[in-house]
Amino acid sequence: MKTTLDNYKNIDKRTHCIFNEDNTFKVFHLNNLSTINELIKHKLDSNFIQLYFCNNGKCKVAFNVEHCAVNLETNSSCMVYFKDEIMNVLFNLPPKSELLAIHISIEYFHSLFSIEGNSLYNFNSFNTGKPIIEPKDITPTIQLILNQLMTKQINETLRPVYIKGKVYELLSYYFSTSTENDNENCPYIANEETIGKIKHAKEIVIQEMNNPPSLSELAKKVGLNIKKLKTDFKEFYGAPVFTFLLNYKMELAKKLILEKQLNVNEIAVYLGYSASSHFIAAFKRKFGITPKQFGKS
Repeated sequence: MKTTLDNYKNIDKRTHCIFNEDNTFKVFHLNNLSTINELIKHKLDSNFIQLYFCNNGKCKVAFNVEHCAVNLETNSSCMVYFKDEIMNVLFNLPPKSELLAIHISIEYFHSLFSIEGNSLYNFNSFNTGKPIIEPKDITPTIQLILNQLMTKQINETLRPVYIKGKVYELLSYYFSTSTENDNENCPYIANEETIGKIKHAKEIVIQEMNNPPSLSELAKKVGLNIKKLKTDFKEFYGAPVFTFLLNYKMELAKKLILEKQLNVNEIAVYLGYSASSHFIAAFKRKFGITPKQFGKS
């Protein structure tokens, strides 16, 4: 069945927008933890430089109409610019896909890359109103920054400052023209092989979340010693292994509650809790309200 604009639900700013500052930029974290495609739309009301980073799976981002779109896969990104000031951005997110979007006002973008009248970036395409669609692979350093941006471990009061600083760091690497960055290595993690093992560890704990392996078992499965697994996993995903898993479960719980297909007891079983009371207590510690209260709100 062909989708139309009516099939796309408006972006839930409470859930997806992790930073929004007038006249600078917005950051959206879209993570489909459900078993069906999510169709989300966001209306732009002014000029933005749009950056999209696919952290997992395959995502499609369209502009006003579905056939005008970019397709992103894991570890790929794209910069997009249209002269249109008003447009709908349409996100098509398959199950287990994850996307980070940064929308920067065109005026603010100019200010970031101009110093005393000298431009550090070629603005010709922006100035003439030409559309821009520039795909780019995600480097290990940018991947690390993306994971840090998506971490839930920062104190809520300090989180806006943290996110803003990380976005600046991300932009400095993304737009760097230094040849040194063409073959850069992540400053914290030794090489691509280690990154692959850390990602494999993440996949294992998610797949086996009902009965996850111990750290020693996980280290053996991915071929790392425990110390390196603990250190590099935290650097890469912004949280220790089992804190990451708890955050994942709680975010998945919110999705399941909103879908209204399972009751609280069934969700507790689905997430691997031996008793619904344990799940309710964990949810309240994380979000400050019970699952039932969250469903009603």
